[in-house]
Amino acid sequence: MVRLTVDLVAKSINHKNRKEESLAQYLRKITHLNLSDKNIDTIDDLSLCRNLNVLYLYDNQIRQIHNLCFASNLTHLYLQNNCISCIENLTSLKKLEKLYLGGNYITVVEGLETLEELRELHVESQRLPLGEKLLFDPRTLHSLAKSLSVLNISNNNIDELGELALLENISHLIAVDNQLHHVKP
Repeated sequence: MVRLTVDLVAKSINHKNRKEESLAQYLRKITHLNLSDKNIDTIDDLSLCRNLNVLYLYDNQIRQIHNLCFASNLTHLYLQNNCISCIENLTSLKKLEKLYLGGNYITVVEGLETLEELRELHVESQRLPLGEKLLFDPRTLHSLAKSLSVLNISNNNIDELGELALLENISHLIAVDNQLHHVKP
């Protein structure tokens, strides 16, 4: 497996030791980083990349969200199609607006209470145990009530949407391929 380290970042951005700036200086300036489909299983210390706005880590083998507390400027985080079972360690991402977690092993949407700027949450197609449905922690729903405008919960065996009524600013609810029989306006 592959650890996401500063060395891996350096290789992926193809920084050719420019004479005018060191690698550390360059890493401090980058705002977008695409490390998708690199077989990464662990996120190591990337604190040199403190100005990241967008981080693409989809299609890897990541099991745990951690070591992102340095990324206080992050607005978009792409973690689809990994091996994540718990939403955690995102409290320092105060500017996060879009979070993509589709295709993981998440059974409960939780741990998002401090993300007051979160506008989009994508948790579609979780690899749930047979007969299970995606659940929502009430604290998380309350904290997202005013900010969340897009929610994708497709293909998660959900059989009712009543608890989502708290989300007063939803403009796009994507809930296809669930077990919904009645939807009240």
